[in-house]
Amino acid sequence: MVAIMVQGTGSDVGKSVLVAGLCRAFANRGLRVAPFKPQNMSNNAAVTADGGEIGRAQALQAVAARAEPVVDMNPVLLKPQSDRSSQLIVHGQMCGMLHSDRFREDRRSLLPEVLGSFRRLRDNADLVVVEGAGSPAEINLRDGDIANMGFALAADVPVILVGDIDRGGVIASVVGTKAVLSGEDSRQICGFIINKFRGDAALFQDGYRAIEELTGWTGLGLVPWMGAARRLPAEDAVVLEKDAVLSERRRIVACPVLPHIANFDDLDPLRHEAEIEVAMVPPGRPIPADAALIVLPGSKAVVTDMKFLRREGWDVDILAHYRQGGRILGICGGYQMLGRRIADPQGLEGDAEEMAGLGLLETDTELAGHKVLTRVSGVALGADFLGYEIHVGKETWRGDVRPFARLDDGRSDGAVSGNGRVMGTYCHGLLGAPGFRSALMAQMGVRSDAVDHEIMVNAALDEIAEVLERSIDLDGVLALAR
Repeated sequence: MVAIMVQGTGSDVGKSVLVAGLCRAFANRGLRVAPFKPQNMSNNAAVTADGGEIGRAQALQAVAARAEPVVDMNPVLLKPQSDRSSQLIVHGQMCGMLHSDRFREDRRSLLPEVLGSFRRLRDNADLVVVEGAGSPAEINLRDGDIANMGFALAADVPVILVGDIDRGGVIASVVGTKAVLSGEDSRQICGFIINKFRGDAALFQDGYRAIEELTGWTGLGLVPWMGAARRLPAEDAVVLEKDAVLSERRRIVACPVLPHIANFDDLDPLRHEAEIEVAMVPPGRPIPADAALIVLPGSKAVVTDMKFLRREGWDVDILAHYRQGGRILGICGGYQMLGRRIADPQGLEGDAEEMAGLGLLETDTELAGHKVLTRVSGVALGADFLGYEIHVGKETWRGDVRPFARLDDGRSDGAVSGNGRVMGTYCHGLLGAPGFRSALMAQMGVRSDAVDHEIMVNAALDEIAEVLERSIDLDGVLALAR
């Protein structure tokens, strides 16, 4: 029962993908592998078999390890609701708010919870692969840290540092990290990996040796740029900043990028359809008038995001799209926005207030009661699907409303407008089901490739694992683990 931790010189250097690839590579060697991230900050969450929620990246890493996702894999999850506060999830359950003015103190108190989860995973696995958050070079956050070196030292887990050569300046970023760390933290790092390399590896050998000489850390590999990573679910909002290049031959599925957008990886299966162009619409731009479908995504602060949607004028775009015969799908928070009224009387997601929705569905929503965290299966648009619910809020239907889906547990889900062109659901993950995706695309007048998204993701994980087998000294990684 050993562990190794992967930290990065910064955010988005590829830690999550490398951890997923390492989990699959070591699982392919016959080891019982478990992923672990002490603290994650993301509004993309997954529901676990034990009835909690963890970051989507850790759920994917569990798939890579061929293990069932459980809450111990991500014991602390922070879900941002504003610039200064985040909803705090501990062991999969909502535990209040974490505010910026008490960030260090409150976070430090969570270290025992983090260590407890880690020990439970370690006791039932041959190898735990741990992912850090951000960078240990953020020494202003070192006091009270539970995500990087604070955890690594407390649990005595050796660290591998990852640098992203695609950004440029990778020698300085790795050596600079060594320079700003305390001696104790620096000694916890045992090796480094250079990620996202393009071109002839021989051209970087002098730089590679320079890093070894200047840091005293062991080089464990030079990982090439991996196209297969694009077939994995999106984790970070970084992808939302990249505009789609729209093609005239494709049908556009438009999704407005709300400030507190959540679980936007729901759209990933559509990105891989040859006849679909997913356009993530940034603030300051209108929703494309020729969109075949508008998807209103999940939101971590529905009332606040509804206000933002109106300030951007997107409500005008959506209603014009509807009047011109367009189709709209709202998922979770997006479903709530499609109704007539949204109320948050207890201030669960911000200030206690209420406001009008878009009025395209005959529903009222009140954000109250316990958070629903459950996996679901059922039938929608005549097709079977698997998914999950993760929300607060209860709907009141006005008059005779047709449900969107029939769930296998006997419940109905969501609502559909009388003409069938507006649909709302609480079920995330629907678009991953080939049958449902095909039925939805048929409504848009295009044929689906009917690719099973789960099979595609597993194939990508196997491809990444094969690349890591060739480019990383995996035996050396195991030798460092303890």
